[in-house]
Amino acid sequence: MSQQPIVKAEGLSKNFGSLKAVDGVSFEIKEGEIFGFLGPNGAGKTTTISMLTTLLKPSGGKAEIAGLDIHKHPNEVRRVVGVVPQEYTADEDLTGLQNIVLCADLYGIPRSNSKPHAMDLLKLVELQDAANRKVSTYSGGMRRRLELASGLINYPKLLFLDEPTLGLDVQTRAAVWSYIRMLKVEYKMTLFLTTHYLEEADSLCDRIAIVDHGHIVKVGTPDELKASIGGDVIVVGVAEAEPDISEDIKKIPLVKDVKKAGQEYRIKSEVGEESSIKVIDLVRSKGLHVTKISLTKPSLDEAYLEFTGRSLREEEAGKMDAFKQRVTLMRARR
Repeated sequence: MSQQPIVKAEGLSKNFGSLKAVDGVSFEIKEGEIFGFLGPNGAGKTTTISMLTTLLKPSGGKAEIAGLDIHKHPNEVRRVVGVVPQEYTADEDLTGLQNIVLCADLYGIPRSNSKPHAMDLLKLVELQDAANRKVSTYSGGMRRRLELASGLINYPKLLFLDEPTLGLDVQTRAAVWSYIRMLKVEYKMTLFLTTHYLEEADSLCDRIAIVDHGHIVKVGTPDELKASIGGDVIVVGVAEAEPDISEDIKKIPLVKDVKKAGQEYRIKSEVGEESSIKVIDLVRSKGLHVTKISLTKPSLDEAYLEFTGRSLREEEAGKMDAFKQRVTLMRARR
């Protein structure tokens, strides 16, 4: 894998009136890696992709794709990237094959080249048997795989995947993951993936940028992000709001940090199993009552909580509901 960056962004920003959707993000993506933007709805993930693919003009900062300045060479940038958008974009009145060929037409690819390449892409995503069926007959998983094939029609050096498995069932999501891995391993493709699924980022990405409110708050490999938490996490609920025993808990061997929120203590420990027993003993010795206790090993959700102050899992239900509503409205308009 080459270590040369295929994406370089410096201070990239986008404002919509007084709203800062993306606020001065800087990052690099190495050629051949899967780079993830992990964050909730409204974090600025899609807006960042829109700027890098020249669909939106940045309010500030600069970026290069494969050595091409997105300001100075937008047409050249579009030729070297592919995009799989969050929304379904295929024309339901056309067949799968016709949709991909239409994308090729927009790139100016001759039909003599685009038709056989389109069939190869349909085979890649296992849609060859549905090539001549109208997209209106496709399932959600088939539509997502068609979007993936369409994004590859121009032989991109860099493929942008915006929430590629949103709205899919677990089995279909796993299938899409396998296609993404294949593009990296067999085709040596660089992929920029946005997601709010923790398991997706952990499983697929070589490096992850945790994004929140338009900022990048931390970048690292999944293991580096999890290790940055600094140990196991113990959460202890206490029936009594007072007294605050944080300082007493900090004195327990192997405990590295304590934070109190309401009637819960969030404790970091080098060895959670040992510390949790001692914490319970301490609570009881103070005449207080334990209402709950949990022990978790480092995870991406814990890392997200550490850097942003809230759990990413809390965002997932709302994101799914919004997506389902959009799909329903789109179909109702047809």
